[in-house]
Amino acid sequence: MTYSKSVQALFQPFTTGKLTLPNRIVMAPMTRQFSPEGVPGPDVAAYYRRRAENGVGLIVTEGTIIDHPDSSNQPNVPHFYGEAALSGWMNVVANVHEAGGRIIPQIWHMGARGQVGAYTVEDIAVIVQAFAQAATEAKRLGFDGIELHGAHQYLIDQFFWEKTNPRTDRYGGDMVKRTRFAVEVIEACRRAVGPDFPIVLRFSQWKSTDYKAKLVATPTELDQFLEPLAAAGVDMFHCSTRRFWEPEFEGSELNLAGWVKKLTGIPTITVGSVGLETEVMSFFTEGKGSNITKIDGLLEKLERGEFDLVAIGRAILADPAWAGKIRDGRLDELLPFTIEAVKTLY
Repeated sequence: MTYSKSVQALFQPFTTGKLTLPNRIVMAPMTRQFSPEGVPGPDVAAYYRRRAENGVGLIVTEGTIIDHPDSSNQPNVPHFYGEAALSGWMNVVANVHEAGGRIIPQIWHMGARGQVGAYTVEDIAVIVQAFAQAATEAKRLGFDGIELHGAHQYLIDQFFWEKTNPRTDRYGGDMVKRTRFAVEVIEACRRAVGPDFPIVLRFSQWKSTDYKAKLVATPTELDQFLEPLAAAGVDMFHCSTRRFWEPEFEGSELNLAGWVKKLTGIPTITVGSVGLETEVMSFFTEGKGSNITKIDGLLEKLERGEFDLVAIGRAILADPAWAGKIRDGRLDELLPFTIEAVKTLY
């Protein structure tokens, strides 16, 4: 197996603000339920270190939940609060940094049980503060930034999406008002960490219950949606799509990350079945396998500067050495993704 294009575009350094990366490869956040009672152990540290040792430029951790009663219903998803969990994350950071890597935690609230209209204004203020406290801890522990999970029908996204946000106060009523909760979270995190600590926001059009969902239908709407988020202090947008190669709007070949960068001028991360023959959900919904495939189209978009970084999920889950093998041209050694990769922590 060969690529018709050089992979050099993936291995150019990247700098934004205080964050400098050796290449453009990001390990995408992937939920790993291997932290008993929310505490990441030495095996979690070794799991992330393995990717750093093999050349991943930036690691975004699995979702880590904030200190709020509604934030999770899964006992083995890691916490980002409490002495034991934070000590575990400090060990993760130390291991990744020793291996020469960079790492940011994905800060997560899984969502309201029902619609976000059930939260009072006072409830919202408590949740915003919990996000800010997590950001404070991330900086204290030595992380290289944070990512706020605002995608896939979790809490921040529930406020974005009309179907789950019927509010008519300042947190709802139209598309821009539905960004208000996210704006307050971003602003609170920015106050907590200062001006130089990177804040990434992940968002998506598609939802776990509706793959064809669209927060916005046109570039103009996307611009209106992004403006308050950018103004609040986002340093980078992580644009989640199921298939990175699909254009976001008719009349342009730009994908979601391409449009976001064009409209805001802010760096973007693209993601969505990179290095695989099937998109992200087909493996689980249709039982399709996921072998390695060509990424020439991705390299062309990256060379054109349509986006800045490329997040890889399942390919790096299956093969910790994916980045190094791509860099060194050892394509025949790449390991395909199988269901066993989900069941193990390696």
